[in-house]
Amino acid sequence: MSLPRKQETAMASVSTVLVLLLLCSCCHSLVAHAGNGERHKVLELNSKAVCSERNAIPSSSGGTTVPLNHRHGPCSPVPSGKKRPTHEELLKRDQLRAEHIQRKFSRNAAAVDGAGELQQSKASVPTKLGSSLDTLEYVISVKLGSPGVTQTVSIDTGSDVSWVQCNPCPAPPCHAQADPLFDPAASSTYAAFSCGAAECAQLEQQGNGCGANSECQYGVQYGDGSTTNGTYSHDTLTLSGADVVKSFQFGCSHTESGFSDQTDGLMGLGGGAQSLVSQTAAKYGNSFSYCLPPTSDSSGFLTLGGPSGGASGFVTTRMLRSRRVPTFYGARLQDIAVGGKQLGLPPSVFAAGSVVDSGTIITRLPQTAYSALSSAFRAGMKQYRSAPPRSILDTCFDFTGQTNISIPTVELVFSGGATVDLDANGIMFGSCLAFTSTGDDRTTGIIGNVQQRTFEVLYDVGNSVLGFRSGAC
Repeated sequence: MSLPRKQETAMASVSTVLVLLLLCSCCHSLVAHAGNGERHKVLELNSKAVCSERNAIPSSSGGTTVPLNHRHGPCSPVPSGKKRPTHEELLKRDQLRAEHIQRKFSRNAAAVDGAGELQQSKASVPTKLGSSLDTLEYVISVKLGSPGVTQTVSIDTGSDVSWVQCNPCPAPPCHAQADPLFDPAASSTYAAFSCGAAECAQLEQQGNGCGANSECQYGVQYGDGSTTNGTYSHDTLTLSGADVVKSFQFGCSHTESGFSDQTDGLMGLGGGAQSLVSQTAAKYGNSFSYCLPPTSDSSGFLTLGGPSGGASGFVTTRMLRSRRVPTFYGARLQDIAVGGKQLGLPPSVFAAGSVVDSGTIITRLPQTAYSALSSAFRAGMKQYRSAPPRSILDTCFDFTGQTNISIPTVELVFSGGATVDLDANGIMFGSCLAFTSTGDDRTTGIIGNVQQRTFEVLYDVGNSVLGFRSGAC
């Protein structure tokens, strides 16, 4: 039966609209297939100068969620007080952080034992409590004290002790910041821990001590040489709306060295007793997640609490931990796929495990794995000229005159078969492949924050599960 011409035209118009809507909804994750069957993704090279309105979609409705932004982008609550660091400067700092983390582990220590744990090195390591700070790129805004005072702090899964600059904190030695200094005397709920408090005893085991008026003193030295020192205290922390953490433990910093940005402090998300995650485990469960935006011109989120529907929307793998270095969260890679084809790497290559870290920028792979990845990726990039290495990155290309490029897909395959198909923005750092080598197959690897972009990364510490949900921001 034939339709009248007007109705036929209307049906055709509706069909066209539906097709266009379908194409528009899929354009962000569009994957092309080359003539040889390889899968490619399109990457836009030039980021926008304004903050976009792209929606971030947390998986949890039962926990508490705060916006998260890149500290140097147009969405940042921290004004750009100085010139943005170059890629080379960032990579130099990144190497310091990676080396600090890797010094915590040795061949015997880093190898996954029968219990599925990353073991600490038996060799002596510096008594430093935190990783390098200069690579921390993502910030959140919270309120501290009563009444609450806004504090913009960097997040770090490689640190446990949280801190903010407190009055008095003259600059120098303290650094300039955008928000007012936190004033303990102005908060009705502030109190310093005494030297005899159990919370102070935990710190004393790591080289901290007692100060004037019998107040507990803390000191943190980071892997890049920067330090913060002051009074270990507690006060009310407001995360968002009515989500309040009473007696939140933090360092009230009165002297420091080595800091160069305008953030007000740091929020530790590590696995140690002092971290925000551990302190809020009774309220939100021992679980948190975050989504790092694809570029600095859009926003992500940090959530305390597990996803509303469990981990059903995530691909998951077993979380590895160290009993002696509880700060770090780890996982074990099983293979890597490039352009849709697995490299077929033997499991022994990844025996040392990998730390999943929010503060390290570039992913470190065992030498054998990196060499195979680099070769396969170059083979899929023959349409572009090779370029000289940039700092620690040696798989680089010349994109002169290009605004959009086609790159092979890269998938990380974790133990248990969990496959994480990286976003196009999670594969390249500038004009180079955002991976480098650990130098051998014995050193612990690191999954950096470039590869985590656009995924909600779930740290279900209570159930020893790591999860990845794509397209979350």
